[in-house]
Amino acid sequence: QVYVVESGGGLVQPGGSLRLSCAASGNILHVYDMEWYRQGPAQERALVAHITDSHRTTYAESVLGRFTISRDDAQNTISLQMNSLQPEDTAVYHCHAYVVDRESVLNDHWGQGTQVTVSS
Repeated sequence: QVYVVESGGGLVQPGGSLRLSCAASGNILHVYDMEWYRQGPAQERALVAHITDSHRTTYAESVLGRFTISRDDAQNTISLQMNSLQPEDTAVYHCHAYVVDRESVLNDHWGQGTQVTVSS
């Protein structure tokens, strides 16, 4: 079994910052790409940021220059540093990981999500 767990959400004022974390654990041989998605009220889930196992990153245009994704390979974790937050960033943020388990089977796994609310 592979577990993906997010943390770090909360309420922040416009212009503020938050840092999200995501940890993959359990039956893991290797973690490939990891991603942050978000789903706002009455919106579809959308990709926010992506990082490969070689640490190449890509971002949604709406967060470019404000959000930074990083990873710690030893801990199988990623983080999302979010600066200059705006109300439109309000969403449930989900972590998504592509994991090869010890039986050499590749699957993708989702976390349960963490709520980020940007409001004054």
